[in-house]
Amino acid sequence: MAIPDWPESERPREKLIKNGAPTLSDAELLAIFLRTGMAGKSAVDLARELLIHFGSLTRLFTATQQEFCQLPGMGAAKYTQLQAVLEMARRALGDELKNGDIMTSPELVRDYLRLTLKNKQHEVFVGIFLDVRNCTLATEELFSGTLTQTSVYPREIVKRALHHNAAAIIFAHNHPSGIAEPSQADKTLTQTLKHALTLVDVKVLDHFIIGNNETTFSFAENNLI
Repeated sequence: MAIPDWPESERPREKLIKNGAPTLSDAELLAIFLRTGMAGKSAVDLARELLIHFGSLTRLFTATQQEFCQLPGMGAAKYTQLQAVLEMARRALGDELKNGDIMTSPELVRDYLRLTLKNKQHEVFVGIFLDVRNCTLATEELFSGTLTQTSVYPREIVKRALHHNAAAIIFAHNHPSGIAEPSQADKTLTQTLKHALTLVDVKVLDHFIIGNNETTFSFAENNLI
């Protein structure tokens, strides 16, 4: 049965308008994005199949164009629309980070970092440079590849902090093939960076690790800063 033939209270668009987006399931939200289904399948049916195939919204969002477009009913148009939606979400969260003390909104920082790092296929080390009010001055991808103490250079990070006249910094990196748990190298690197930045009066407020799913790890929350 096509969605327009469903009872009005069960239609995703009507439910969203009446009750708000948070009340919808992942499949219902995805169905609104898809707009239409295909022969014999409603948009909700198609959305459910996509979620089963990829395992989660997160994995769907990080799919390559080839992975996405090889599925029935998907194509370049829907892939580009999905990427545009994700980029708008990233930019909206980035704007929010610039407009207030981000330390009062830790979930906002997490959401921004998830959207920024979760689709990376390799490890990336990011710095969020903050002013004295903890407002964002800049966000930079500082290093990429396998992260070790020898491949992340404290001197270069100190130079970037001074360039932005930063008062504080939040670090983040991703574990594209693992869970959000710090290795001993991650812990050692964090302490090395903290010590180097203390010499130029820049505080390290946190270091986030973004896992290959929805999990994150905060050094500050676990008393490792």
